[in-house]
Amino acid sequence: RMSIPALPQPVSPLYWRFTRTEFSFYLLMPAQPLALQGGPKTVTATLPEHHRWGREELARLTAMVDQPSLFYSKGPQCGALLEEFRKTYPLRWAFPTSSGTAALHVAVAALQLPPGSEIITSPITDMGSVIGILYQQLVPTFADIDPHTYNLDPAAVRRAITPKTRAIMAVHLAGAPSDNAALAALAREHNLILIEDCAQSWGAQFRGQPVGLAGHIACYSFNEFKHVSCGDGGIVATNDERFGPTLAKWGDKFYDRNPTADARNPATLAPNYRMSEPQAAVAAAQLGKLPAIVAAHIRVGSRLLARLRAASLPGVALPVIDPRDTHTFWFCLLRLVPAAFRASRDEICAALVAEGATASPGYIPQPVYRYPVFRNHNFFAGSWPVREAGLTTVDYRQVSCPVAEAILADSICLRIHPAMTDEHVDQTADAFAKVVRHYAA
Repeated sequence: RMSIPALPQPVSPLYWRFTRTEFSFYLLMPAQPLALQGGPKTVTATLPEHHRWGREELARLTAMVDQPSLFYSKGPQCGALLEEFRKTYPLRWAFPTSSGTAALHVAVAALQLPPGSEIITSPITDMGSVIGILYQQLVPTFADIDPHTYNLDPAAVRRAITPKTRAIMAVHLAGAPSDNAALAALAREHNLILIEDCAQSWGAQFRGQPVGLAGHIACYSFNEFKHVSCGDGGIVATNDERFGPTLAKWGDKFYDRNPTADARNPATLAPNYRMSEPQAAVAAAQLGKLPAIVAAHIRVGSRLLARLRAASLPGVALPVIDPRDTHTFWFCLLRLVPAAFRASRDEICAALVAEGATASPGYIPQPVYRYPVFRNHNFFAGSWPVREAGLTTVDYRQVSCPVAEAILADSICLRIHPAMTDEHVDQTADAFAKVVRHYAA
């Protein structure tokens, strides 16, 4: 075993390396200049054109045109959608919705919580996770997240529980399953409802179980940018007898579509979030291809992370994935240690883009609670009725989740596209390695 002096920076990843179990030869040579400095781009592979919709979707749409009705309760496409859905997610009651946001609103409405009740969720998520909470005159509260998985930290959730807490909304971010075991245990301990926001995590599994099956209500999205899509749409589903029988009503003006019932006789107020038959036709065909679509995302994401791990890049923290779980890579979020670089995260990201990599700074610009709508409590025409009525004292200007804030300040998001070839993935990893080595302090 030999030791060799530290290599000057920047250098190419080619040098002699000795360990107890490995002897490798690398040729030391100067690194190429960045594309920003006039050097050649690293990513030269062309991303193949990807047709998300094809014969299967067209066949269902063609059959749909011959239907006497395109209304969800009278047409076969919504039924086919639920049949395909249950092949992966065996949930007894399910309702197709107009969006993933709508699915989450239906889930929250079905809980029938009194105004001012609190629901704990993640500060790194889409607004769709909190819209339904606010519209039901409830209070979103935010717990910090795990620095390595970017999902809710169960210890932080425990600290966020108050006498007004009634539910936890776990967001399975970017294809990574949350710690469902710990969150479900917390829910049982404190008599809380666990809602799973699975919008970004089609096909993901926690300890071999598909996400959405550990909680009381699960919500999924068919938005344009998700693993499977019909442009926009969603599903809300449950096995819980407390919520299942009325689930469809909460997304359909609280009308009862049972043929023997008087539909236009609602007992309470509910929105209209129905999915139409054309949407369902496309979504059903997409779900029929779910295993292949998810496998493509896993292939790309796993290869990218493997290449980056092999590069052993100082100052770079890769997401942690438990080997017992399945991450389905809606995107890949990497973290930088700011002190390890002589450039900002945004400068490093700009250099990556110049190299041809599809990269962006972070995921969202700031935690949800820092959005103007939250900081100004501007939820309903410049007011927040539950706060003004004394039903909550929450002030979002005082909320802070340090880990979430750090992640959004130091992370870089790399796109995961199912059509990416191995060459494209490898070049993306090489571009990342080239840029971070160039800027290493």
